[in-house]
Amino acid sequence: MPASLTSSSNVKTYLLDLQSRIVAALEAVDGKPFFSDTWERPEGGGSISRVIEEGLVFERGGVNFSHVMGKSLPPSAAASRPELAGRNWEAMGVSLVLHPRNPYAPTVHMNVRFFTATAAGKDPVWWFGGGMDLTPYYGFEEDAVHFHQTCKQSLAGYGDDGGAALHAEFKKWCDDYFYLKHRKEARGVGGIFFDDFNRLGFAQSFAMTQSVGDHFIDAYLPLLIRRKDMGYGETERDFQAYRRGRYVEFNLVFDRGTLFGLQSGGRTEAILMSMPPVVKWRYDWKPQAHSAEARLYTDFLIAREWV
Repeated sequence: MPASLTSSSNVKTYLLDLQSRIVAALEAVDGKPFFSDTWERPEGGGSISRVIEEGLVFERGGVNFSHVMGKSLPPSAAASRPELAGRNWEAMGVSLVLHPRNPYAPTVHMNVRFFTATAAGKDPVWWFGGGMDLTPYYGFEEDAVHFHQTCKQSLAGYGDDGGAALHAEFKKWCDDYFYLKHRKEARGVGGIFFDDFNRLGFAQSFAMTQSVGDHFIDAYLPLLIRRKDMGYGETERDFQAYRRGRYVEFNLVFDRGTLFGLQSGGRTEAILMSMPPVVKWRYDWKPQAHSAEARLYTDFLIAREWV
């Protein structure tokens, strides 16, 4: 089934509802409201940003909805599909990044998105993408296991084998994608990631993407609630700021969503909402051997089968 105006409308309705549900759940944990900021894009479309800064739990976080369109596909989107260059396009999605203040509470990223490219006399080309990944500063095995188990549950029932093959594929894709090549290290403990996905047909591909979005709250909130009130000191806070530097490096150098947003004339404030508010870099710093900081590298920032 090709993507149509009706199917695009159904995706948009779902995404707006997902944004509202996630923000409501996060506000209940933080105790402070997210503020709302809307933007209209001159070339077509716009965005709704829901942002919190200096909350009781979140130092900074945002849950953004965007729906943009244009007449010439940006290079970042056409890189793997050069035959689509020059087509009219439409993209919509929900993307979130949450940076808790407590160093023991992990940063998290999630997005689900839909893309269509059209040209006169040709069938529409469409696909879904998305996923979620966890970036702890101090590793807890039970947190990583829970997050990965919930990611696996989000794919259950999709594909010929009940989702097992998709989970294995998307888990590896996430490990490979969220990897800082210049550092030769992972950004975090991974999760799932997929792009250019349409192999199940529109209805099932959309349903799978909805399941990923719907599982985010279950994947992340239990970890946040477990860690947000743990005691910490200057050492932990300092290490958190240092590791956040890796997050910035990945988003500015490798992240396709950031590149697409900037190349397509998106709103810079919303695109760079993912950046942490307090970050540090040091020259050739290394953690003390056998410390909790060192264990993050040896036990967590490696490709592992968590479930």
